[in-house]
Amino acid sequence: MAIIFLLALAALVIFGPQWWVKRVLTRYASPPDRYPGTGAELARHLLDRLGLEGVKVVRTDQAGDHYDPDRRVVALSPDNHDRASLTAVTVAAHEVGHAIQHADGYRPLVWRTRMVKTIQRVQRWGVVLIAIMPLVMLALRLPRAGLTLLVFGLAALASGIVVHLMTLPTEFDASFRRALPLLEKGGYLKPEDRPPARRILTAAAMTYVAASLMGLVNFWWWMRLLRP
Repeated sequence: MAIIFLLALAALVIFGPQWWVKRVLTRYASPPDRYPGTGAELARHLLDRLGLEGVKVVRTDQAGDHYDPDRRVVALSPDNHDRASLTAVTVAAHEVGHAIQHADGYRPLVWRTRMVKTIQRVQRWGVVLIAIMPLVMLALRLPRAGLTLLVFGLAALASGIVVHLMTLPTEFDASFRRALPLLEKGGYLKPEDRPPARRILTAAAMTYVAASLMGLVNFWWWMRLLRP
């Protein structure tokens, strides 16, 4: 009974945030025409108003909503780019919040950008280690050596989990110190939409936590397979 309880608790901790984030963003994605402008139009308006005309707003089909500091681009998913729902305009404001951080030289964003680049290189090495593992096992006839490479490779791939967890303060800053004041003081939100907008901004910040927890699940699954 205790084991079942622990498993249920672990499932709640791991999958709960992901379920909650998806539920919140989906709930306020309708109606799609709640506001006079789309998420992309609001993002463009806010950037121009703040003197950030050099930051582009683009539509992305694969990478999800994000701000790219290298390209100076606010990238929005199709629904948030093209629709005028509460979710669309709020998520757009959140990503503009990251652009404001960049313009202000917000140090945690700078550190995150550097960490992401480093982790990407580490993860590429992880892929290489996993790819050469069978060759090492065949050439050296040492299964343990191959398994060691696999463990190091998986650890390298899992390093992105650390980055996701460390970026949470940056996400909450973008949501509540940047985006929310813009939306409220600028009168962009309907009065009744302010509490839901706070939930959406929390969900936008928690997206990385949900991704990290799922990454932990994948890493744990691989390690279970490798146990003798």
